[in-house]
This record gives sequence, C-alpha cells and structure tokens, in this order.
Amino acid sequence: MKVLLDTNAHVKLAKAHPPLSELLERADEILFSTVVIGELRSGFRLGSRQHENEALLRDFLDNEATAVLGVTEDVADRYAGLYTELRRRGTPTPANDLWIAATALEAGARLATYDAHSSAVPGLPVLAP
Repeated sequence: MKVLLDTNAHVKLAKAHPPLSELLERADEILFSTVVIGELRSGFRLGSRQHENEALLRDFLDNEATAVLGVTEDVADRYAGLYTELRRRGTPTPANDLWIAATALEAGARLATYDAHSSAVPGLPVLAP
C-alpha cells in the first residue's frame, strides 16, 4: 500500500501518534508532496522552533523509505479536474489540499489526513488512523 502524508498527518507523526506510526510501518511506500513541505516550512517560520522542526523534517525526508513527489503536468491536470468538479458540486476545497489530493491520486496512493473535507474528493482513498 502506498500512503501519501498530508500536512496534519506529518504533524501527528512528529508527535508520535501510534496508529499513524503503525500504518506507516505496514506501508509499501511512504510518499510526501512538495506542497506539504511548503506548508510545513511556512508553519516552522512562524513558530519558535523553526530549526528543531526543520531538522525533524530533514530526517524524515532523508529516510530511504520516503519519496518526495512534485507537481507534474499530470498532477496539474488532476488538480484542474478536481477543482472544477468540486466547485460545480458546491464543495470547494482549499487549493493546497487539492494539490495534495491530486498528487496522491496521480501516484495511486491513499491519503493519510485528518481533514474532513478530503473525503469529498472523488476517488480519493482517505486514511485517518
């Protein structure tokens, strides 16, 4: 099973959330979006523990079990499809969350997230351990 971590899932993982840790131990691949990295680093810069948080993130990203995925043209096309479909349904979703969902869908991964609105994304398998 491929699992892509949302920003809030990474925060829980950094706080040693046992159900999420157990899920990731069973995962075949652990994926991370560059959009999540941007969200995390934005939060780090606003907080008082920027260097410690950055070091924890760097350790996570340097782990050979973690693969970082960027925004490709295929991801951008998925984003556009999700954005228009959800907008037409009257369920707009925050832009960064759609980029993360599009990345997960393009990679064939399940999204580990604690955002309730992610369940409205068509075809997105969501995990909230």
